[in-house]
Amino acid sequence: MTGPPTTDRPWDRDELPQGEEKVRAVREMFDTIAPRYDLVNRVMTLRLDVRWRKRTVRTLALPASSRVLDLAAGTGDLCVELARQGLRPISVDLSFGMLAADRSGAPRVQADILRLPMPDASVDGVTCGFALRNLVDLGTFFDELARVLRPGGRIALLDAAQPENRLMRAGHGFYFGKVVPKIGGLLSDGSAYRYLPRSLSYLPDPPVMLERLRHAGFETVSRALLTGGAAQLVTATRVAQ
Repeated sequence: MTGPPTTDRPWDRDELPQGEEKVRAVREMFDTIAPRYDLVNRVMTLRLDVRWRKRTVRTLALPASSRVLDLAAGTGDLCVELARQGLRPISVDLSFGMLAADRSGAPRVQADILRLPMPDASVDGVTCGFALRNLVDLGTFFDELARVLRPGGRIALLDAAQPENRLMRAGHGFYFGKVVPKIGGLLSDGSAYRYLPRSLSYLPDPPVMLERLRHAGFETVSRALLTGGAAQLVTATRVAQ
């Protein structure tokens, strides 16, 4: 069990980190929680995260052997599912601790996903799980997705969300605001899992986010709420040129 929160952790202060401090905080936080990241995910989502990842990969709807970047890949859950469904994943993450814990067997690259070390139009698809709110500039990320994807390529971006129903939103807020940090504290690092519900405030309103994707060069842009709004799945297709 971890001790009480410490104020020297930038992700656990009253004000959420911004800019380069946010980049460092996210990298250090995920390095810290990497060893037990999968266990905490399974417990705190009651294994719903497994179902969400399967749907994310299915929604790509890409032919077998398509090359797919999994960005902010963590310990490789989405890479495992991509391979299971016949695709060829590459794992990319900012956190060395997460890449070291990756057990997918996919090629691994440590990189800032706002500046991908991949050529233009070099991949068929992109997935990203639970990382949009951890990025410094979401618009730059969408532009980078458009750059590395071939025309007609697909993206599937999975993240946490807030239920639209008021009663469900209240229950969701209590669970993620009160229960999840206790689970995180028992199994891993409580301060990191206090950050989780607070970090949703980084995300823009859904219509703004979807319009920014269109501006980056995507069409058939859509957003689906999963499990009553506990998670969201954003999908889109790179405009054919």
